[in-house]
Amino acid sequence: MKYWLVMLALLAGTAQAADELNLFNWNNAVAPATIKKFEAQCRCKVKETYFGSMEEALAKLSAGAKGFDVIGPSNYGIPPLAKQGLLQPLDKAKLPNLKNLNPAFANTPLDPNNQYSVPYDFTVTLVGYNATKLKEIGVQADTWAVVFDPAILAKIRGKVTVLDDPREVIAAALRYNGFSANSTNPDELKKAIATIKAAKPYWAAFNSQSYIKELTLGNIWVALGYSNDMYQAQQDARAAKRAFQLAYGLQKEGNGMTADSFVISKSAPRPDLAIQFIHFMLEGQNAAEITNAIGAGNPNAAAKPFIRKELLAVPAINPDATQASRLEQLADQDGKTRRAWNKAWTELKLQR
Repeated sequence: MKYWLVMLALLAGTAQAADELNLFNWNNAVAPATIKKFEAQCRCKVKETYFGSMEEALAKLSAGAKGFDVIGPSNYGIPPLAKQGLLQPLDKAKLPNLKNLNPAFANTPLDPNNQYSVPYDFTVTLVGYNATKLKEIGVQADTWAVVFDPAILAKIRGKVTVLDDPREVIAAALRYNGFSANSTNPDELKKAIATIKAAKPYWAAFNSQSYIKELTLGNIWVALGYSNDMYQAQQDARAAKRAFQLAYGLQKEGNGMTADSFVISKSAPRPDLAIQFIHFMLEGQNAAEITNAIGAGNPNAAAKPFIRKELLAVPAINPDATQASRLEQLADQDGKTRRAWNKAWTELKLQR
């Protein structure tokens, strides 16, 4: 009898695990209410595991981490994952909601014909700022000069943070100098690095983790970061009834735009639940909940009628054609360029 009780307990545990979708994604990328809605539909549980940067996710997956069904990489992370054989092609016959995608986000060079991926949001790398303080000292935030020009930085010394991310910071410095963020030209990289070295003494920190809080508290006045984080900081400051206003906007030299996508792990324990989840997230109303919850842009055309009107008026969330033309996605780097950037970044971080 004891043997059969043990066996029944083991079988029950196996059945429970079998009805679980494991999602490896950015923190808070999908609204909790949306997850609960999917759980009710699929009669399963969703277990979420988070990563803080694409580099962290790539390192973990490349080292052999398994057990994930759906992964939510930034699009420039898709090529290396595919090259390593860590993804399985999508069965598009099971994704009729693919028709909802905005064509501008489909069939990109990072994943031709969407063989592996379905984009679910996009964020813009830009400047978030304390509009009240900058107005008082006559500093404009519609240019990358507010982050890189020592003459301007002298007015806000110690009140500026940038992401602790070489791809984003070097890319912004390249744009400030009039170059593509995907430049492979050593001379252009050299100029961008020189720009960062000149600006760094005026910065408070490299900060990817707490700049939302620091902006909200008024400890920093300018942050190079992500549009959805700036949206959150703005909401938090309003909720706390701060005596200042936070704002964020696009820079005239151009901005980075990173789309995030859902892909299915090659070793997914439940690929059936994975494809169900992606199809579910392609439904317009479900897709819109991402934008409404975290202020990210949306690559799903069917989501627009369900997105709050005040968010559609924000250029970083709903750019017009001219603004969209100045948004540049980061590309996968070749080995030589990646090594050059990493070496330059290491030297920058060691600079005192």
